[in-house]
Amino acid sequence: MEAGKPAPRTAIVVGAGAGGIATAARLAKAGYKVTVLEKNDFIGGRCKQQQQQQQQQQQQYRFDQGPSLLLLPNLFRETFHDLDTSLEAEGVDLLRCPTNYQIFFHDGHVFRPCTDMAAMKAQIERYEGKDGFEAYLAWMAEAHRHYELSVEHVLHRNHASIRSVLTPFFARMALRLHPLESIWSRASRYFKTERLRRVFTFATMYMGMSPFDAPATYSLLQYSEAAEGIWYPRGGFQSVLARLVDVGVRLGVTYVLSSPVKSIMTSPDGERATGVLLENGEWMLADTIVVNADLVYAYSNLFPGSREDSRSAATSTPAAKTVSRYAKALRSRDASCSSISFYWSMARKVPELGVHNIFLAAEYKDSFDAIFKRQTLPDDPSFYVNVPSRIDPSAAPAGRDAIIVLVPVGHLMHTRGKENESATAPEQDWAAVVDRARAAVLATIAARTGCAEPLADLIVDEMVNTPGTWQDKFNLDKGAILGLSHDFFNVLCFRPSIRAKGLKGAYFVGASTYPGTGVPIVLAGAKLTAEEILRDAGVVAPWQGKEPVVQDRGVPQTGAGKAGPMDVFRRRTAVDEVVMLLVALAVLLGAVLLAGSARGRDDGRGFGKGGFRVLGDW
Repeated sequence: MEAGKPAPRTAIVVGAGAGGIATAARLAKAGYKVTVLEKNDFIGGRCKQQQQQQQQQQQQYRFDQGPSLLLLPNLFRETFHDLDTSLEAEGVDLLRCPTNYQIFFHDGHVFRPCTDMAAMKAQIERYEGKDGFEAYLAWMAEAHRHYELSVEHVLHRNHASIRSVLTPFFARMALRLHPLESIWSRASRYFKTERLRRVFTFATMYMGMSPFDAPATYSLLQYSEAAEGIWYPRGGFQSVLARLVDVGVRLGVTYVLSSPVKSIMTSPDGERATGVLLENGEWMLADTIVVNADLVYAYSNLFPGSREDSRSAATSTPAAKTVSRYAKALRSRDASCSSISFYWSMARKVPELGVHNIFLAAEYKDSFDAIFKRQTLPDDPSFYVNVPSRIDPSAAPAGRDAIIVLVPVGHLMHTRGKENESATAPEQDWAAVVDRARAAVLATIAARTGCAEPLADLIVDEMVNTPGTWQDKFNLDKGAILGLSHDFFNVLCFRPSIRAKGLKGAYFVGASTYPGTGVPIVLAGAKLTAEEILRDAGVVAPWQGKEPVVQDRGVPQTGAGKAGPMDVFRRRTAVDEVVMLLVALAVLLGAVLLAGSARGRDDGRGFGKGGFRVLGDW
């Protein structure tokens, strides 16, 4: 360090998931010295990439353990753009899926949502006639509004307190987002058939929620799929985060893998985070602590007062007691679902399956009730099948397929280490549940696709994730793969804050904190988290005032490069509206008078005596 030059601010990021990686890079961009600590021996968290080797590494299959489709691509572009680079410059190659999905119904019908408007028109009118497509356009117009308002006013603004939403502007905006109405009831206003209602609501499972409970706001997902498409990063989803790690390392971020954190250390009064204690006994100090571990797990296990066997003075402070009470409250909140995920190496290709395939249960509502109300596997489960090798041949050996199956199920009944706290129901026999899920998946695929050969005979290797493994590998509370739920009282100012409760200098980023779950949403949250940290430190974010990514730029209306006369925005004023109304009335009156005149000439009256009586005829 140069003489007279102040030491850089320091930050420790606990967890190398998408949020931790993005926050670390942003803080390093702002001049922080950042260290990322990860409990596992890989980066990416749930975006981990798994590989299966066959025949002494000559046959390699690749699987995305977590997300397998890339939505909201502009949020990815924005992250790289703010760091003065781009997806393309870092070698990320996004492949657009030709068809968004194949949706297989129990009655043999298949619906294929896509970005091809003509194809969508034909499919929708097959079930709901000409009016159906008009209803679809109206649904998409509303979904567009949900998308634009959410991106601008939710994903890019931190609503940390209820005061931020108790404003006339936000109240008007909230009414347009329909947060108090379920997406199912909203879709029922537009679509007449059960089939199309299912087509346009199942995607709430991206949020780990039932469409009968998820706010209608989340129709923004259907808009994103239709307007922006579904993408897949060549080389797998983890490749995007690996390139973001590269950007961070260039900016000075240090990654330390296989280094689980035991606890967050505090000042003597317990009010400020000062560092972390690793499981190996090592201490690390920093000005700022960013927690990218599962939020409920962190409050219940890493924060002062969270460990029941702890007797240090710091855990008995008022701040620690506040944290302990809050942690207990968090454990009682609704969580998202879990999943049983199969990763199959196939002996040959399965052409009946596309890149993304959805198999919907015959008893649609009951299947969701089984997951979210009874916390189990439905008798007839809905599930998702991804074939990455269909769009990226490098995911499997030539002539073969890699197949990922995600079966949503209920989460675990207990928080690890708190088994006696509240839940009384015993845990299920998950080995038996896995067997049931596998049998249901194989039978359903065979029945609905007409595969020429039983899939079970083609599986040469299998890996499985269950609620228990999600909890063990990633410290996900109750094995809930998408963190806390996204019902009304778990969003906006009701969602756990970016700032840690009762502990200054500690912040959160990830699925269970604001703004919410899903990789693109977490990337948006990383920007908010970094900006909160920099604001507290009195540092201007280096991306502040930066031009948006090219895809988001409109025609400039002022300054350099100002729009020409053909491209200037011209909005109607109130006077314009009144003039247009008067003109319309004048035209209508003129037409009536002309018609009356013609009719009057025909019967000899014209507009002489009694001529105006013809107006009454009209």
